[in-house]
Amino acid sequence: MTDTTAQEWQIDAVDVPAYLAALGVEPAPPSLELLERLHRAHVSTFPFSNVEVLPGEHPGVEPATVFDQIVVRRRGGYCFEHSQLFAAALQTLGFSVRRALGRVRSLQSARTHMTVLVDLDGVRYLCDPGFGFSITGPVALDDGARRVEGGRTFSVGRASDEGWPLWSLSRDGEMEHVLDESTVHPADVRMGHLMTSTGADSVFRHHLMVMRHTPQGHVTVTEDGVTVRRPGERTLHEDLGVDRVVSLARELDVRVSDAEAEELARIVAGLRG
Repeated sequence: MTDTTAQEWQIDAVDVPAYLAALGVEPAPPSLELLERLHRAHVSTFPFSNVEVLPGEHPGVEPATVFDQIVVRRRGGYCFEHSQLFAAALQTLGFSVRRALGRVRSLQSARTHMTVLVDLDGVRYLCDPGFGFSITGPVALDDGARRVEGGRTFSVGRASDEGWPLWSLSRDGEMEHVLDESTVHPADVRMGHLMTSTGADSVFRHHLMVMRHTPQGHVTVTEDGVTVRRPGERTLHEDLGVDRVVSLARELDVRVSDAEAEELARIVAGLRG
């Protein structure tokens, strides 16, 4: 980590002791074991959520705002928030970190997914704390690398876009996203967030998405209901009423006041058509 990079990404705006306390992880020297614990604790503690996007008044993705939103107010967030927070904490702990951007499920989609790359003991690892149903720990950024979780196989492979080298992350053979290793600056993140949070065709403006890895399995709440995926079991989906949808989002630790819950219920009802 260089001082210039740390300043550019404003990592001092992240209270790392408070972040670690929220995760229940003790600080330690950089290691693969610590990286594994931090990644799993992050996706198990902080939900993936777009509740800040749906009302149309998102506070932005400056590091101080991200820390307040996810750690202090416990509202969850999406990739630009989770990955910035995770990367800042890793850098502060002494890890060698690189941010990366990529495209979700298609080479024709915009570069609106953010991941974190970590160099450790001569290996570059992909960390993906801001993808709703993705890996819960690092996987080597190496062609053919695999990570098996709960009966699902995540694999890393080489790809290209008109000759430009890319990496793909697939789940059970289906591409989740592609990423490249070109330099990312905060302005790129702000631009991607602007498109994701305000673009007319952004999926985050037209659907509720709250997800979290829980001890019972991976839970996804949308405007229509809930989907639960448990290792070794059939995926379960249940259609729900508006009030129960909002209640489940709160149970996944998206913390909203009663007044905000009423507003979210109004928004969810509108999304259902």
